[in-house]
Amino acid sequence: MASTAAVPNLAFRQLRGQRSAGEFAAVVRRAAREIGEQVACDARYIGRVESGEIRCPNYAYERVFLHMFPGASLADLGFSARESVRGRGARVVSEPPPVHGRRGDAPAPAAASPSGPHAPLLPHDSRPHHDHLFAHHDHPFLHRDHLLHRDTEPDDIPEESDVLRRVFMTSGTTTVAAASLGLGGAPASAAQVSLPAQRRVGEAEVNAVEKAVRQIRLLDDRHGADGLYRRAAQPLRAAYELLDAGTTARRATSDRLHAGAGELAISVGWLAHDSGRFDDARSHYAEALATARLAGDAGLEAHAFCNTSFLARDAGRPREAVRAAEAGQRAARTLGSPRLLALLALREAGGRAGLGDRTGCDRAIGRARAAFDRGTAAGDPEWMSFFREAELELLEAQCWSALGDWSRAARHGLRATALQDAHFTRNLALYRAQLTGDLARAGRADEAAATGHQVLDLLTRVQSSRIRGMLAGAARVLEPRAGGVSGAASFLTRHRESRSA
Repeated sequence: MASTAAVPNLAFRQLRGQRSAGEFAAVVRRAAREIGEQVACDARYIGRVESGEIRCPNYAYERVFLHMFPGASLADLGFSARESVRGRGARVVSEPPPVHGRRGDAPAPAAASPSGPHAPLLPHDSRPHHDHLFAHHDHPFLHRDHLLHRDTEPDDIPEESDVLRRVFMTSGTTTVAAASLGLGGAPASAAQVSLPAQRRVGEAEVNAVEKAVRQIRLLDDRHGADGLYRRAAQPLRAAYELLDAGTTARRATSDRLHAGAGELAISVGWLAHDSGRFDDARSHYAEALATARLAGDAGLEAHAFCNTSFLARDAGRPREAVRAAEAGQRAARTLGSPRLLALLALREAGGRAGLGDRTGCDRAIGRARAAFDRGTAAGDPEWMSFFREAELELLEAQCWSALGDWSRAARHGLRATALQDAHFTRNLALYRAQLTGDLARAGRADEAAATGHQVLDLLTRVQSSRIRGMLAGAARVLEPRAGGVSGAASFLTRHRESRSA
């Protein structure tokens, strides 16, 4: 029986208003946290709802939407009654297409909205001439102002789907097992999914790779890298085995798999980087760069060079940091993302600061701020969700710190901590660790000690060798001044105890 054509959900689209699909998805995730739900809402999910592909949300999303818009029913939000979509058609809500089917079945249609690490936002976001369709703000549920603000937590919490919620993948000759990415010894239960005999890779496998990337980023934001790195190697191996052994039905699927595998290599490389395993990180970033070159993926290439530059700076190779950042800027020029160019210019600035090139550093910072001020764009990659004004201030603080201008570094560090989103727990610790060191070197021992205490509070939840190393450096600077500064003595005592615990 032929399926009914999807009918766009104009009521739900009106709720989004002038926000991009990604921004509205962040609002949904924040509302979910308010009631203890976990949903993986992202721009693609919003696109599926607005296109009518999702006729009725699953129960978790239903609870979140009704919380967001009290007094509304699903019908008010443009959805069909659950009873009318039960059966096979009702399972499109959060599940991937089936992994296998009868021989000769037509492939599932492509999603209505782009997805993947380098996809632009939905067409509404990049075409202002559509906005007149939804310009009237008289919808009765558009006024929950405390919900409708930007929220920068990444789109990373797994959904109910058996394949996608278990994002760690290991491949065998005929199976892909996806296991949970738990912390602290959480069980790695696996959901077995049979692959067809021809080893064809489809939407389910590509989605699982992409979900693994998002999950790693989410857990790193919350907990730091030290406890994640070893476990993250498993899905990375699986992703590259899919590339080596699998075949895909469509070029678009192949491109997404290459991009997903490359992004996964960068994510695992970052875990190695942040936990002090610089050689491992360098290898993972090189793997991602090779994947980008083979696939002709300029976005992935720019990301790989961005992280390579960051690693080179931290590893004491500032000239390499500059070269990698410049190469990243060349790759990024056609991507339509001023914010990406801004981040790459800051990576260059960090390298030039390491070379003692104050003039070159200042110029690179100026280019970064000019590009940043151009605002967000449809071409901004998904992985840059962390790059807000707080991060710009932090990276500039690090540049002035490397040049020995401690007071200027502390000034930017204070701005970074004031602007930082509270959902990025790891960055709360990172920014304060940087500030502690800059305040200590600027001779502001009491302020440094107070900020250091805040870092120690956060390190009960964050595992990052890099952050601990930064704090240890600040403690060494404070040691000679501890005798005359009671706050410094208290911090140093607590810091020593934390290291021996």
